[in-house]
Amino acid sequence: MRHESVWTDLRGVEFRQRWVDAGGISTRVLEAGSPELPALVFIHGTGGHAEAYTRNLGPHSRHFHTYSIDMVGHGFSGKPDSSYDFKDYVEHLVAFMDAEGLETISVSGESMGAGIAAWFALLHPERVDRIVLNTGAALRLPDEVIKNMAALTMAAVENATEDSVRSRLEWLMHDTGDVTDDLVATRLAIYRDPEYVARMTNILKRHTDPDGQDRNCLVERDWKKISAPVLVLWTDHDPTAPPEVGKQVASWLPNGRYAQIDGAGHWPQFEKADEFNDIHLGFLLEGRGV
Repeated sequence: MRHESVWTDLRGVEFRQRWVDAGGISTRVLEAGSPELPALVFIHGTGGHAEAYTRNLGPHSRHFHTYSIDMVGHGFSGKPDSSYDFKDYVEHLVAFMDAEGLETISVSGESMGAGIAAWFALLHPERVDRIVLNTGAALRLPDEVIKNMAALTMAAVENATEDSVRSRLEWLMHDTGDVTDDLVATRLAIYRDPEYVARMTNILKRHTDPDGQDRNCLVERDWKKISAPVLVLWTDHDPTAPPEVGKQVASWLPNGRYAQIDGAGHWPQFEKADEFNDIHLGFLLEGRGV
């Protein structure tokens, strides 16, 4: 059964949308679950937005105070003219936590969001519960992958049409039928913001600057410093890297494990939501006595 709308995904889910002042950055958040529960933050990938997790908010909100946020420069959050390295995103995440009064959180990030989660765990280990690296891990990507992703992104942003945005979203999915009209319309509204167009060059510098990957990519010795429990979740059709890459990262982590979802691309949380939710919650709830 195809989900045709975010309202289909969120039907029956008690949630709210609001904006949080995170260190001066107006930060959009979709939020569900009781504040009395442990906190979980979902983080989207490059060019993404909070709707990447509409199929996961409900199931996770039964066990966690669950947030899906538009990171700085993305979605409907503030877009300052600044650098957009992983450390900048971590600073934004910490400011969000402070604004919400969250001492520790679990973080689940997809693609760029996984890189943010990894850097967060490395820089702020005392504020981390568990992390999930979903089809991404702050790793050096092959030149052809970077060029393809950057070209698709810039084409979608600079000339934002339904077709260009759909092409960018189809790159994420193994089954392009999972790209719904509603998802296209949401991203089209974001990409048509002139401020967003102006910032995308900054955002992509993490990949396209000569030293961008050197500044942002983690290597084996970095992974070995991350002590928090980590789930590395990959797919068999990820367009950025094969499963062996995820398995390698998991082997470097002192407390890492690997899981794979087949029949999905770069967005397993959306394409295979039920399977993702089962694996994801199994990891996050392990040992909690739930």
